[in-house]
Amino acid sequence: MTNSDPSFVSLVAHPSTPSEVVRCVAASARLVGPQSLRFAYVLEADPRRVRLPQTIADAGRADGLWAHTCFEAFVALEGSPRYVELNFSPSGQWAAYSFDAYREGMLPALDAAPRLTLRRRAEWLELQAEVRLSGALSLRSSSNLRLRVALSTVVEDQEGRLSYWALRHPAGRPDFHHSDSFSLVLEFSRNPAQ
Repeated sequence: MTNSDPSFVSLVAHPSTPSEVVRCVAASARLVGPQSLRFAYVLEADPRRVRLPQTIADAGRADGLWAHTCFEAFVALEGSPRYVELNFSPSGQWAAYSFDAYREGMLPALDAAPRLTLRRRAEWLELQAEVRLSGALSLRSSSNLRLRVALSTVVEDQEGRLSYWALRHPAGRPDFHHSDSFSLVLEFSRNPAQ
């Protein structure tokens, strides 16, 4: 199974949104180029009880993906209040937003669409997304940067109930934007020639 890869981490359901439908959600984030990240998510669940959006042949940017089953990542430069929200739907649709600070100054982000790959099996679903961050964050001129990453997933069941999964949840209600959620750190090497 893909999530046996040691780079995957298990996400946990928010205590206020447990799910009997989901057996496991795992995710990973890794650098694949001077300004690119690859995210991978594996959802193991009862396929008859999870509501998955239909695949769209010419899928593109779309808003409101988080209202249904959706895989998400939030990326910030360490020491900066700015961050990027990335949403990847099993439909093939995606969204990207930049924020100046916590839920402030939201604007569309990404110069190029992420490359999404989806694999479905009887009991699990894997989504991979490769994203080029150039233009999405204000990258400084230094050659080495540290990125803070929050990995999360929303799972909708057939009754329309949502469960919220993350590597780390802040206290209180589910909030993937909260700085406490940005618990994964990646070293980001910037090549000025690219």
